[in-house]
Amino acid sequence: MSNFAFLSPEFRELAEPAVKSERLVMGDARAASFYARFALETAVNWLYKHDSGLRMPYDQSLGALLHEPTFQSRVPEAVFQKARVIQQAGNQAVHHQRPVRQYDALQVLKELHHVLYWLARTYTRMGAGAVGKVAFDPQFVPTAQADAPQIDRKRLAELEQELEKNARKLAEREEQLATIDEELVGLRAELAAARAANETQPDPHDYSEADTRTLLIDLELKRAGWALDQTRDREYEVTGMPNDKGIGFVDYPLWGDDGKPLAVVEAKKTTADARVGQQQAKLYADCLEAMTGQRPIIFFTNGYDTWIWDDVFYRPRKVLGFKRRRNSST
Repeated sequence: MSNFAFLSPEFRELAEPAVKSERLVMGDARAASFYARFALETAVNWLYKHDSGLRMPYDQSLGALLHEPTFQSRVPEAVFQKARVIQQAGNQAVHHQRPVRQYDALQVLKELHHVLYWLARTYTRMGAGAVGKVAFDPQFVPTAQADAPQIDRKRLAELEQELEKNARKLAEREEQLATIDEELVGLRAELAAARAANETQPDPHDYSEADTRTLLIDLELKRAGWALDQTRDREYEVTGMPNDKGIGFVDYPLWGDDGKPLAVVEAKKTTADARVGQQQAKLYADCLEAMTGQRPIIFFTNGYDTWIWDDVFYRPRKVLGFKRRRNSST
């Protein structure tokens, strides 16, 4: 059994790399993250081939495909953000030395499960009800085999180049054929009608957006060199808050080598404006300053939008990511 059994037989081509990722999670977390990204790339290319509402960009890398305006308008925000998680986790698995935990690979696999469920439910020609209620079951993830060989980063990088090269060739060929292939034109029309019909049906699936937000923030912080490998790196207790108990918990305090806080990160719900967390983050900064004698920089984010605020000198401003940790090897 597999968590991706719902893809067969209509979407069998999408199931193969997803199942490979699933089988590798406990034995080779780095390779599992790589194949999850490859499964995402396979799914995205499937969408560009079969959905006539998408326009293939000149740059056919996965990042360019995800951020193409027609893609973002056709894919729900929650699904798009999950795709970002999978892409970033796969990139980091291949290009960074930092160990990849089984837990992290499992979370990425869950995000892939959500993305492929949405695709199958949206585009199935058998009706959305045929896909049924689908929930991720960790029991379907095979346990690690002690003698299973691991794929090193160098080989993963080589595989990445091979797969990207083959994907570009296939995409170019299919784009050329799309204008003259009557069968494909007919299939696109059928899938457009199926999507329209399926979207009229309520989607009961829990897309776990809060988990996606946490994964996005974790990935962005790790990419900037913050390891987040100590208990003090999350939900750090501070005193001096203006509440009945006088305590609070900083979502992500970022520490210097001297043990003093360099920054605080306040994470709000994905459905909320990130700026809702501005005042809360300021209170945490006040507490840490009183506790340590050093005032940290303030970040507030909802996983999608991130703001920085050095409230001693500047107004808050929107940024693309977090400050990189000095001497970071990432």
